[in-house]
Amino acid sequence: MSVVTAWTQAEARKAVEDHQWHAIRQFRVLIRRTALVMTGVISVMNCGSLVLLVRALLEGHAGNSGTTLLIDALNIWVTNVIVFALWFWSTDRGGPPTCGLVKRAHADFLFPQMTLPDREIRDWLPGFIDYVFLAFTNATAFSPTDTLPLSQRAKLLMMAERIFTSGLLLRCQALLAEKSVAAGVQIP
Repeated sequence: MSVVTAWTQAEARKAVEDHQWHAIRQFRVLIRRTALVMTGVISVMNCGSLVLLVRALLEGHAGNSGTTLLIDALNIWVTNVIVFALWFWSTDRGGPPTCGLVKRAHADFLFPQMTLPDREIRDWLPGFIDYVFLAFTNATAFSPTDTLPLSQRAKLLMMAERIFTSGLLLRCQALLAEKSVAAGVQIP
C-alpha cells in the first residue's frame, strides 16, 4: 500500500493533462477503499480474538499461567493500538492518498503542531507515527490526549478505541483477581 501511495503522489506531481488527473483520482479511490477494507478485517479479527480469549477464560480453558493470559491480552491491546492508528490515519483528511491535498479546515484531528504560529511548522502534516502516538495515548490515558478530535467520526473512533481498551483492561483485572483468589493469594 505504501509503494502504491508513493507512486500516486509522484504521479500527481507530474500530472498536467486531464486524463492523467483522472487516472490518479481513480487510483486514489481504489487505494483508500482497499486500505479501509483491510483495516476493517483486522479490526474484526482483533475483536474476535478478544471474544475467544474471554470465552476461554470463562470456560476455564485459558491455561493455568497468568503469564499466558497477560501475553494474550497484551497482543490484543498492541494490535488494537496499531489498528486504531490505521483508522485514524486512514480517515484524517481523506487518508494518505490525499496527503497534502486537503485543506487544514477539513482535518479530523487537531495536532499541537498545527496550532503553532511558526512559518516553518505552518505546513506541517501528521505522519503515521503521529497517529500511532494518538492511538497509544488514547488507549492509555483516562482523559483527552494532546491531539483533539474535530469531526464526529474522529470522536466516535476515539470512543470506540477507549471502550475496547477499557473492556480489555477490566477483563484482565477481573481474571487476575480470580486467579489470585483461586491460588490463595490475598489482594490488598
